[in-house]
Amino acid sequence: MRRLNEALTLEHMLLDHRLTARDLDLLITTLAAFYRHATPIRMTPGLHLAEWHRNLCDNRRVLLDPRLEAAAGLVRMIDKAQRRFLHANPDLFAVRVRGHKIVDGHGDLRPEHVFVDDRIRIIDCLEFNPKLRAVDPLDEVAFLSVECDRLGAPWASDFLQRRILRTWGDPSSEALFCFYRCYRATLRARLTLAHLLEPNPRTPEKWPLLARAYLRIAAADAIRLERKLKTR
Repeated sequence: MRRLNEALTLEHMLLDHRLTARDLDLLITTLAAFYRHATPIRMTPGLHLAEWHRNLCDNRRVLLDPRLEAAAGLVRMIDKAQRRFLHANPDLFAVRVRGHKIVDGHGDLRPEHVFVDDRIRIIDCLEFNPKLRAVDPLDEVAFLSVECDRLGAPWASDFLQRRILRTWGDPSSEALFCFYRCYRATLRARLTLAHLLEPNPRTPEKWPLLARAYLRIAAADAIRLERKLKTR
């Protein structure tokens, strides 16, 4: 077994300002080939929408737990925008299901799992939970773009979004991508703060700062979602 060089992770390359647009193009090409051959997940639009409603409820329930002292007003604003978008656009989600766009993907596509060299290597697929791997490719890349923002590389996030929407998108994909980003940032805030609910959390000072960073990203996307609803 050969150990991969951590200096070549997308995370380190972003932090060290070594990543190039060519690297991201290679990543997008690699992901496109992967999703093209990924197994479609069979489900009904109704089940898919019900799952989304459960996801939003889970985020809201944890983030508004008084023990966590999250910014309740901000959480409610983000949650309201996501719920309004989901209620107003069930057809966007149904089209993805009917078009067999929900596939057996990676499940945890973060910069530390992507290695950039002469070719792209992606590790740590969520093998233990098929349900978490059942994703829309737009959703997985939206998650990756959130992480690029968090690492201080909005140019990489914007590049991913432009290239993905131009390559895979249709007229409705931009709004859906924004929703996915907003949700993923909120989910990461929830998972981050949930560490504080453990009996003896490690580095408890770390999680509130990280959660606030994710909530700032989610809030910016929530405002964009509201604007999209007003222009319909």
